Amino acid sequence: MFTQGRKIIWLLLALALFAGLTRIAFYEGWLRFNYPSRQTFPIQGIDVSHHQQSIDWAQLKQQNIHFAFIKATEGESFKDSAFDANWRNARKQGIITGAYHFFTFCKSGIAQAGNFIATVPVSPSALPPVLDLEYGGNCMPQSHQQIVAEVRAMTAILETVYQQKVILYATREFYDDHLQNEFSDNPLWIRDIWRQPRLESSRQWVFWQFANRGRLAGIDTFVDLNVFQGSDAQFTALLHP
Repeated sequence: MFTQGRKIIWLLLALALFAGLTRIAFYEGWLRFNYPSRQTFPIQGIDVSHHQQSIDWAQLKQQNIHFAFIKATEGESFKDSAFDANWRNARKQGIITGAYHFFTFCKSGIAQAGNFIATVPVSPSALPPVLDLEYGGNCMPQSHQQIVAEVRAMTAILETVYQQKVILYATREFYDDHLQNEFSDNPLWIRDIWRQPRLESSRQWVFWQFANRGRLAGIDTFVDLNVFQGSDAQFTALLHP
C-alpha cells in the first residue's frame, strides 16, 4: 500500500510539473495552439503598435513577413506614437502595410473617422483600413443597434476617402454578438488563438490572427501573428489601386 501510495504521489507531482511547464511555455510564447503551415497559408504577417517598441524591419523581411497591420489611432483623438516610424520603415523593406484603428464605443464613428483620416495617408499599394472591434480595453458597450450604426458611419467615411472596403477585425465574441448578420461586404479579420476559425453561415474570413504571443527576430516583445486566406492575386486585389 505504501509503495502504491508513493507511486500515486510521484505521478501527481509529475503531472503538476508538466502542467506548470506547459503553462509557462504558452505564456512565454515558446508554445502555442496554432501552427498554420506556409504551404496552406503562404502569405503571413504581423500586427504591431508602440507596444512592440523598436522594430528591426529588415530582420522581419528576412523571415518572410509579407504584411504588417500597424496601429494608427484609437477613439477620436489618440494617435499611436510609433505609427509614422513603423509605416515608413516597413514600407522601406517592401513589407505591405495597412493601418488599423481601435474603435471605442463611447465616441461617434464620424469623430473617429476624422482622427484616422488625419493620421493615415492615402497610399499606393496599402492594405485597406481596419477597424479593431473588441470588448477588451474598451468603454461600456452600447446596444447592438448603436454599435452597428456607429461602425457603419465610420466605414462609410473611410471607404469614400480610401476607396477600399474597410476590413473588420473582431474577436469571436464580438463577431457572434454584432457582425455575423451585418457588414457582409466587408472583409473579416478574426482573432482566434485556440483554433482555425469556423464562422456561422459559412462566411469566410480573410485574415486570421492565430497567436498573440509570437516571437520573431527583430522584435524584443511578443507580437501578434496573422495569415491571409487566399492566393497572391486575391491579396494583390486588396491593395489600393
